[in-house]
Amino acid sequence: MKKVLIASDHAGFGGKEAIKRLLERMEIDYTDLGPDSESSVDYPDFAERVATGVASGEAETGILVCGSGIGMQIAANKIAGVRAALAWNEETARLSRQHNNANVLAVGARTTPAEVIEQIVEAFLTTGFDGGRHQQRLDKIARLEEKN
Repeated sequence: MKKVLIASDHAGFGGKEAIKRLLERMEIDYTDLGPDSESSVDYPDFAERVATGVASGEAETGILVCGSGIGMQIAANKIAGVRAALAWNEETARLSRQHNNANVLAVGARTTPAEVIEQIVEAFLTTGFDGGRHQQRLDKIARLEEKN
């Protein structure tokens, strides 16, 4: 069973709460790393919490929600070992797992309809990594991280 870390900023708070209900229906264990309201917060702080937890092995997967998903994705990808993917439909979520073995999903609560976000999350959490030729590409990404 996967464990998921989830967080948002103020713009993604409602989306995060909806995703938590989906995770409960899917019987997936999760930890909400905040925030606990729609009060204004800085998204890098919450992206760091999730990304650090995934990189350390605290959880297999992370989900981040902000207005567009872009800021969360950028911030999460600053943590070595994290492969955060911004998905805007089921196909991009599935491909991020199959080809890139993404371990953090970013979605935009203001740019993606709630029902589509639900489909994205389900696809992300139920799709595996294809390995094979894709692994050599991930190895190259890991080497890029080592250079910094």
